[in-house]
Amino acid sequence: MPNVKLQNYLHLHFIIFIWGFTAILGELITIEALPLVWYRMLLASGFIYLFIFAKKISLKVSRKLFFILFSAGTIIALHWIAFFAAIKVSNVSITLSVLSSGAFFTSILEPIFYKRKLIWYEVVFGILVIVGLYIIFKVEGDYTLGILYALFAAFTSSIFSLINGKVAQQYDSSMISFYELLSGVISLSLYILVMMLFTQEKNEIVVSFFQMSTSDWVFLFLLASVCTAYAFIGSVHVMRYLSPYTVMLTTNLEPVYGILLAFIIFGESEKMNPQFYYGALIILGTVLLNGIFKNRKGKN
Repeated sequence: MPNVKLQNYLHLHFIIFIWGFTAILGELITIEALPLVWYRMLLASGFIYLFIFAKKISLKVSRKLFFILFSAGTIIALHWIAFFAAIKVSNVSITLSVLSSGAFFTSILEPIFYKRKLIWYEVVFGILVIVGLYIIFKVEGDYTLGILYALFAAFTSSIFSLINGKVAQQYDSSMISFYELLSGVISLSLYILVMMLFTQEKNEIVVSFFQMSTSDWVFLFLLASVCTAYAFIGSVHVMRYLSPYTVMLTTNLEPVYGILLAFIIFGESEKMNPQFYYGALIILGTVLLNGIFKNRKGKN
């Protein structure tokens, strides 16, 4: 029914808006990227477990699948750490613009993962993304570390998507997400424990994890519940009614929503050199064109 499709399309835009707000929360939360991600994954895995329990979804997995999900969870943990670190050493606009280059990494890695030939227009679009990144590097040299963090976040996001692309077709999405989030918590916990064994600054590490303001707890709760657990479950729901192309194309608006929100909330600190926006537009435009080309090819 048209009304059902319209409702789900509007719901999708709301979800993308929420994803764009994730970067804002990353800026507002005062703790470092590592504890931020640890709490986000721990709380979100708890919320998704409640959903799984209510829906009576099975959590039985094979040993092989568990190791695949554990690897994916560790990768997405690294992605989020790099993502929030980029925001904290640069700003939201820089991070979200560079993060859009994830489509470029996917176009290179997908032929390797799925053993297919490289497509000519993906090579062209890859060159355009490099041009866009070059412009951003050139005009925003003070944010080089943030750009590098964001590039690593884009790269790990691409790998995570490719791994999930193989398992999501065979298994329940809620179960996959639960194990990946929980695996990320386990991986980070092991890293923290090892780090504490080889450092004399144990007290500082403990303080950085548990000494948080009330506002930090509120923002973390929003990040884990609304921006992670709810957004994930909602995105799975709308995919039942909308085409993959519509979902993919709309998702490309996430950096746009995030940058606009950042400018409204943080004002002058998000105002960039005009050339920065040229580079960002090249990257976003390339991602959009890539989706259009893939859609046309699918119809042939």
